[in-house]
Amino acid sequence: MIRNFLNTKLNRRAVRRSALIIVIKVLVSAFTVQACAQTGPDAAWSLIDAGLKQKKSAQRLAAVRVLRLIPNNPHAIDLAETALKDKSSLVRVTAATSLGQMDASSADSSLKAALNDKNFSVVMAAAHALLLLNDRACYDVYYEVFTGERKNNSGMIAQEMQILHDPKQLAEMGFNEGIGFVPFSGIPWEAFQTIMKDRKSGVAAKAALISALAKDPEARTGKLLLTVSQNKNWVLRVAALEAIAERGDPALMQGIESRLSDSKREVRLAAAATVICLADVAHARATETKIAATELPTRAEEPQVLNAALPAAK
Repeated sequence: MIRNFLNTKLNRRAVRRSALIIVIKVLVSAFTVQACAQTGPDAAWSLIDAGLKQKKSAQRLAAVRVLRLIPNNPHAIDLAETALKDKSSLVRVTAATSLGQMDASSADSSLKAALNDKNFSVVMAAAHALLLLNDRACYDVYYEVFTGERKNNSGMIAQEMQILHDPKQLAEMGFNEGIGFVPFSGIPWEAFQTIMKDRKSGVAAKAALISALAKDPEARTGKLLLTVSQNKNWVLRVAALEAIAERGDPALMQGIESRLSDSKREVRLAAAATVICLADVAHARATETKIAATELPTRAEEPQVLNAALPAAK
């Protein structure tokens, strides 16, 4: 009798243990499904959204900067427009720059409002973005800069005039002859420091070459960009990812998804924007293919279409 009692008790423990194991497996499966759901574009957007909510302005700036890699995307444009009101002037400058490079014509009003920003660099960034959008409002700003006067008779403050006559500060702002005002914050300060420190290794030249190869149609170039995206130098990794986004080849997406967990924040953000960009391209192409397929005549209709195209026999 005692033996039966002990066996019954042991059986109950075994049942409880088995039930507990089943519950744990179910929970693990649920978390795995949830984690899998956060891959590709979903995980990428999560990275960018989180970056835009960071307390440090440098982290928000990095997140805003990569938005320029996502053209024709309403959500990316909305995020950049919101960043135009950021408390950091560098973030606002980068937001305006991104909108211009995204060809975000829908942000025209927001950029015009930024022309009244108290920070000179933000005004210049907004003006350059409007220039890229072929909006004449930018010419008023350039005239005011040249003459030192503003239409509201406020005049430009002394500090702004000093910047215009200081070659070193102009270089830091990225003022390039023949291009116009390209705010320096379009390039992360940390990246600039890395390039300057590694000048002997040719980082700047290599990054420029990678950028120039973005539209090269050769398949070998796509493979090269994937290889460089794994480079030990994070500036080159970012350059390669940006080139891949500009290239717009969805076939390269699988090779860069691992960069979403890169050790460098700038690389993770660039990878996130590139994944979203390539996913958008793939979706657009699939939609075009589907539409084209529905417009083709069926085999049963082909003779009728052909006969209709032929002239009637006399």
